[in-house]
Amino acid sequence: MEDFILREIDKIGVMLAKIAQKLGLLEVDSPDYSLAEVKEECDKVNLPFDLDEVLQQENPVCYLVEDKKISDQGLETLTEILFFSDMDEERKKVLLADTLTYLDGKGFYSFRLHSLSGE
Repeated sequence: MEDFILREIDKIGVMLAKIAQKLGLLEVDSPDYSLAEVKEECDKVNLPFDLDEVLQQENPVCYLVEDKKISDQGLETLTEILFFSDMDEERKKVLLADTLTYLDGKGFYSFRLHSLSGE
């Protein structure tokens, strides 16, 4: 129960930071890095999946959730990392939309990802 409460408090903090950003009260530059750098970091920590293999999937979200059993928080974080990489803009939009559809369907509302989608 304590973990749940801490996660909820963290979500509120993220939401407030995004609101402050949209109001111009908090200026935060978006990180900028290459997909190769993301892959290199993923390889360093020995993730249970290969990022190249994930990105080659027709539906990466389904692959990560069903085959690799990634957590909702893990999916949220990976999507956010890839969103700020130099990955093709169209692929970013599709990945973000698919992730939001999946997470929203489970009742896991991601303020971070919704703020990226402009909703």
